[in-house]
Amino acid sequence: MFKSKSGTDKEHQLKPSRRSMPCLAQSQTHPQHLNKQSTVLQQNKVQPQPDSEGSSAIDAEPQQDSTRDTYTDDSEHGTYDCRTDQSLLIQHKLNRQKQVSRKSQKCKEESMNREKQRSSARRNPSEMTSVISLGLYFKDGIKRIDYILVYKKSSPQIEKRNTFEKNLRAEGLMLERENSITNNDIMFVKVHCPWDTLCKYAERMNIRMPFRKKCYYTDWRSKTMGSLQRNMRQLKSWLPRNPMKLDKEALPDLEETDCYTAPFSRARMHHFTINNKDSFFSNSTRSRIVHHVLQRTKYEDGKSKMGINRLLGNGTYEAAFPPHEGSHKSRHPIKTHGAQNHRHLLYERWARWGMWYKYQPLDLIRRYFGEKIGLYFAWLGWYTGMLIPAALVGLFVFLYGLFTMDSSQVSIEICEANETIMCPMCEKNCTLQRLNESCIYAKVTHLFDNGGTVFFAIFMAIWATVFLEFWKRRRAVLTYDWDLIDWEDEEEELRPQFEAKYSKLERVNPITGKPEPFQPFSDKLSRLMVSVSGIFFMISLVLTAVFAVVVYRLVAMEQFASLDWHFIKKYWQFATSGTGVCINFMIIMSLNVVYEKVAYLLTNLEHPRTESEWENSFALKMFLFQFVNLNSSIFYIAFFLGRFAGRPGKYNRLFQRWRLEECHPSGCLIDLCLQMGVIMVLKQMWNNFMELGYPLLQNWWSRRKIKKGGQAVESKLTLPQWEKDWNLQPMNAHGLMEEYLEMVIQFGFTTIFVAAFPLAPLLALLNNIIEIRLDAYKFVTQWRRPMPARATDIGIWYGILEGIGVLAVITNAFVIAITSDYIPRFVYAFKYGPCQDEGYRHEKCLRGYVNSSLSIFDLSELGQGYIGYCRYRDYRAPPWSSNPYEFTLQFWHVLAARLAFIIVFEHLVFGIKSFIAYLIPDMPKDLCDRMRREKYLVQEMMYEAELEHLQRERKKNGKHYNHEWP
Repeated sequence: MFKSKSGTDKEHQLKPSRRSMPCLAQSQTHPQHLNKQSTVLQQNKVQPQPDSEGSSAIDAEPQQDSTRDTYTDDSEHGTYDCRTDQSLLIQHKLNRQKQVSRKSQKCKEESMNREKQRSSARRNPSEMTSVISLGLYFKDGIKRIDYILVYKKSSPQIEKRNTFEKNLRAEGLMLERENSITNNDIMFVKVHCPWDTLCKYAERMNIRMPFRKKCYYTDWRSKTMGSLQRNMRQLKSWLPRNPMKLDKEALPDLEETDCYTAPFSRARMHHFTINNKDSFFSNSTRSRIVHHVLQRTKYEDGKSKMGINRLLGNGTYEAAFPPHEGSHKSRHPIKTHGAQNHRHLLYERWARWGMWYKYQPLDLIRRYFGEKIGLYFAWLGWYTGMLIPAALVGLFVFLYGLFTMDSSQVSIEICEANETIMCPMCEKNCTLQRLNESCIYAKVTHLFDNGGTVFFAIFMAIWATVFLEFWKRRRAVLTYDWDLIDWEDEEEELRPQFEAKYSKLERVNPITGKPEPFQPFSDKLSRLMVSVSGIFFMISLVLTAVFAVVVYRLVAMEQFASLDWHFIKKYWQFATSGTGVCINFMIIMSLNVVYEKVAYLLTNLEHPRTESEWENSFALKMFLFQFVNLNSSIFYIAFFLGRFAGRPGKYNRLFQRWRLEECHPSGCLIDLCLQMGVIMVLKQMWNNFMELGYPLLQNWWSRRKIKKGGQAVESKLTLPQWEKDWNLQPMNAHGLMEEYLEMVIQFGFTTIFVAAFPLAPLLALLNNIIEIRLDAYKFVTQWRRPMPARATDIGIWYGILEGIGVLAVITNAFVIAITSDYIPRFVYAFKYGPCQDEGYRHEKCLRGYVNSSLSIFDLSELGQGYIGYCRYRDYRAPPWSSNPYEFTLQFWHVLAARLAFIIVFEHLVFGIKSFIAYLIPDMPKDLCDRMRREKYLVQEMMYEAELEHLQRERKKNGKHYNHEWP
């Protein structure tokens, strides 16, 4: 709520920030109930007695045969003097004297604690090792570990590694080596970023930091609606609490405040709220700065010889990752003893299976893993929540078909057709069957093809639009709360690989005005053409695999029909479809391994300019490959199966050998449902296993090897944190691409063919409820901590989702018009049925529909010794007519109705989608007002902060000053 300027000086305390780093007098980086553990940790830290003024440095070039080689760089002091420059600390005007007195008292307490720690360390040196064993600090117990590098002593890349680490020290980083406890060949390099280096790169990277806690607002709604809001709060307090919300006591550091942020600048350091240098930059920000340095540090002479990624690729280093903040488990319950660290808090309040019904702590996720991963979980949670109404409507359509299955006129006629003989559906081994043998298929088809199908297809098209439009609003709120509004307008940095490739070609950047490498248009076009050719080649490979499955179905059709096993011989069509789906799924999963490597090579061949361009290009290729791979067989069944089979006596053949497959007498929709259900369920089960089960098995195997190796490790708790993280699995090489890809493919299954499978949203909802906890558990417990990255949206995936929404309208229109029997039933009821003059009112209007949809064929024309007539699905003239086996007038009526339905359905749904998108603004109006107000206030506060700083300097120097701008 906004406050007036006059009320600013009366405000004594601000709540902790959710939008930025906390801007209190004592900056909070842990929950309030972590203070006990942090106090104990601070007491256990040992401050080494320096030999001289300044920090001590144990330098040197690393020796290969040394067992414990430690080296640091000349850097900051081990501890910061509590008497920090007052020009760097922004304090409240009225409370300044109280805070100064508190600060002096705090300095005395800190100095006494240091003396106690030094004396206790002299008496008991084991306390230092207990602190170091936590794995969060250097050996001195003071310098925080911001990054971990891992290499093998047996690696031949010694010179590259030494040069790289020497250049890292030249950039201002401090390094310390530590031998592995479980593997003598592994060496850890701990990286610490001092204060000066943090400030330098924070300014270079335009990192936004807390900007002055003098916050004041004006909001007319706070005056006019104040009493109404109080009454509403009182009314809500009487209602039962929402069980899905997390308790504020569980996450006390996520309360809101209105502290502004601005790009960090050393020249204007007095503007920022720097109350504690150790906690001013959060752990994720420190790791991001170190990663930036690692990406741009050379290891050899030459412009292309730079970056930790290249060193990881050539085997110089085995891994590079930021450390976790500690263990995710505790011997003591969190309710009584509190959380040990943010990782423990995330596990207890988010990653446990018992929290499946709770809202996600997005702010804590963002603070620990970064904005990019936070946005992924925000989008996944939003998508899962929006699936609830879609799943309920789909379940209602399915239940409607279930309850009306036995009373359906079509099902009744098929089940009672004892005398109707169907024509054989294969060449030699198929026997004549009666129509009532398809009774079960007819009832199952009615579950998915009933009166609610069209309504559900329109609903899902509108649902997709509403989901995407409201996600825009949700994203806008998150980017504002997470202080990402201005970040998206900043110029993104170039990829090191791009800089190395085109370093000799430079041009002036029109935005920054500085020369930078650029890619010539001819080179870019040629590389793009090669990439596009590779994409089309892989898509053609997919289509070839689908064609192979089609050939299998044609061959297996005859074989299953000739088996002696009565069950398979009777249900040979079901056996053919089921085995075809399983074979297709195995081909899909096999090709996915090839697609990832091909997409990676093609993307690197293009040499994208920035990291986001690389990710977008790679994600687009992977989506195209997997979408075609998963949906090509579904498109074949939906729109091609049985459409070109011909008629009895004149069937079309593949390679003049195999007769094309026909639809079942009850229609092709049952095959489409089977294909979608099997692929969707099996793929989700496989993905869940690969996401959680595979890392669990790998981690278990690594722990087993440690125990089996006979290492001197009593238990896992004795390992330092960096070694525990090393034993975990690294995050996917392509970041969140696989996570997004899985959900986007699922979104396609949920919307594109939803008219044929209304249970798809329900299956997606159940899977996503599990998926959120699987991903949370995986990120918190099974993976090393990923590098915290920033992002303002979900990238190219939003455009892909919009494309899927458009494709869903078209495919559902064709599925209803072509694959289902909705249009033939509609035409019969209005034109040929008993209600042709009264309109379609009830199921009795479809009386006689099955007989009118079946044509007659003379069995004697087959030459197999049959006599009489048989029926088949089509609208053709009988053999005794003047034009035998020609299309009847009803066929053309049905075809015209199908085309008309497609046109009307698409235009209607697209019109509704566009109207809804127009009605829903991308950003809430109150958020726009808050953003404009904040931009004005930031400018005013910067002016006042600069004026206050100058006046303080004049007063300090004994010069005359006034309240006007000098």
